[in-house]
Amino acid sequence: MKTLSFRIAVIVAIVTAIAVSRHSHAAPAMPAAAEANRYAASIAPAERFEIRGVLVERHGSGGRPLILIPGLASGSWAWQDTIRAFAGEHTIYVLTLPGFDGRAPAGPNPMANARAAVEELIASRHLDQPVIVGHSLGGTLGLAVAEDRPAQIKGVVSIDGLPVMPGTEDMPAAARAQAAQRIQTAIAQSAPAAFAAQQQAYMRTVGVMDMAKADDLAKLSSRSDPASVAQYAADDLQLDLRPGLKNIAAPVLLLAPYLDLDAEAQTQAQAGQQPVTEAVKLDYYRSLMEGTPKLQVAGVAPSRHFAMLDQPQQVIAAIRAFLKTL
Repeated sequence: MKTLSFRIAVIVAIVTAIAVSRHSHAAPAMPAAAEANRYAASIAPAERFEIRGVLVERHGSGGRPLILIPGLASGSWAWQDTIRAFAGEHTIYVLTLPGFDGRAPAGPNPMANARAAVEELIASRHLDQPVIVGHSLGGTLGLAVAEDRPAQIKGVVSIDGLPVMPGTEDMPAAARAQAAQRIQTAIAQSAPAAFAAQQQAYMRTVGVMDMAKADDLAKLSSRSDPASVAQYAADDLQLDLRPGLKNIAAPVLLLAPYLDLDAEAQTQAQAGQQPVTEAVKLDYYRSLMEGTPKLQVAGVAPSRHFAMLDQPQQVIAAIRAFLKTL
């Protein structure tokens, strides 16, 4: 089911990015933190190495390998609860993509490079039937790798990561490319203060439910390189993995965050339209995943986009239950 709320969300994100970049001189900086950022500390990995510019941090040993891929402008800080939950029984590889979380800027075609890096990680480390757990853009990468290497992937857990950008599924390729160029130009030209303000606005309206948490997380996501974030966002917008979903042999668990009082629902209500229910959102996500042979779609509520931070225990329980079925 294709609903107006998702199209509104895409339009709002584009307008916000453009507005921030155009008015960067007036963008307020986030207030200085009175104490250390509670989400900045990370568990020390057993090993750190790079593949194609992607930072890989290894935790734990034994068990089925898990590959954790964070989303746009995110680093390993997004997965700390997940690492704690599974490092005792699995070997975990946490990726940070080029340009994110203070990493050196991404090169050309960053999504294709990241896709190749995940596949090279699996091959070079001889990972036996890993499970890929990705958030947002990371979930999309997990689906892409499962399409490319169907015999090598045991399962995919995607947290709000889809094969096509919601709201753009009916756009012609040319229109999608034009929209991607507009987004890339808008974000890439953001001054540091403007980019930080945009990250704060995003975290407060789309990212997480708690405003204090949103502000702390925005300080971390704003460490990313705006031009790299713009490149990834443009690449992601132009990507459509739906034709290849039929090739995925592994079971796929798609976790859909839902918050009935979020900005999208309020916007619809103000426009005199019926807000989207959780059931409607799950049906819509299923429609975008149509053709996936072994698909489960489950809600995480109440939660915004970063479900593993809003509802860590729900997400951990869902992943654990999924792993037991493999």
